[in-house]
Amino acid sequence: MRALHELLADKAFLAETMRKLMLARKFEEKVFDLFAEGKVHGTTHLGIGEEGTAVGTVTALAPEDYALVTHRGHGQVLAKGSHPNDMMAEILARETGVNHGRGGSMHLSDIRYNTLGMDGILGASCPIACGIALSFKMRGVTDRIACVFFGDGSMNQGAVHEAFNLAAAWKLPVLFVCTNNTYGMSTPLWKVVADTDLTKRGIPYGIQTYEVDGNDVLATYLTACEAREYILREQKPAFIVEHTYRTSGHSKSDGNKYRTKEEIAEWKAKNPVIRFTQVMLGNGFSPEEIAEIDRETTRVIDEAAAYGESCPNPTATPEDLEKEVYAS
Repeated sequence: MRALHELLADKAFLAETMRKLMLARKFEEKVFDLFAEGKVHGTTHLGIGEEGTAVGTVTALAPEDYALVTHRGHGQVLAKGSHPNDMMAEILARETGVNHGRGGSMHLSDIRYNTLGMDGILGASCPIACGIALSFKMRGVTDRIACVFFGDGSMNQGAVHEAFNLAAAWKLPVLFVCTNNTYGMSTPLWKVVADTDLTKRGIPYGIQTYEVDGNDVLATYLTACEAREYILREQKPAFIVEHTYRTSGHSKSDGNKYRTKEEIAEWKAKNPVIRFTQVMLGNGFSPEEIAEIDRETTRVIDEAAAYGESCPNPTATPEDLEKEVYAS
């Protein structure tokens, strides 16, 4: 695993990390605008402010690793390698979308990059991750893991605890990642648990547990690297609690009545993009170099939106009913 000082000296790595952060941020801001214009059907869940958890964790994964993401997982899917054009077309319900317009914002997946998609049922991806990891074990594959994301609100779901127990008992290569944004929809964590230290949840199952500031993208990356190396070495699961905050609402219908403007402003001031900008300025980057990444990512997302809007609507014939259905 690379040390922090090595990362800080690697200008190419730092620039690419900033590019990923900005792509995730701008992608979701564009989706917000398109939704407001009535161009996104259904609902959408944004993770603005959580980009450090998505980019830091996913960058630590190998291409062969599988990622199962949450219903606000656009940044995670982007970081795994999916193209913004394909994702934007999907969110705009177009035939050229990554799931041919049938998954939308909330159920987007990209099998090409081993991203098995978003899930609107909280915690439901955890047992699925165990199944993927079990398939590795049964086939004698020891060089890849299944990484599953879920929020603090999912930590009280039975499926999560069952998955923890199963992964520990069967020694499965699963990385459980809790993005602790401190709210389950509109309910703060402290109102629904007796102890807000979620790292303790791994103790009864004997799962190796890590904790990190999820708004620090480099710390998140290094922690995820360490956890992945542990999983591969020991062929056992690991658990990371990544502390972050979504400055966007739970969904587009969220009026943010349960939070103060001061609280949101405080977190906006220490969001991952701002924090990483300071890291780059302190390690050899000029303001103009960062501004160029800003311009380039804006162009990419604008082009993705234009591409998505130009694409055809999905076909709707009887022959298409089982298209993209892998099991029934």
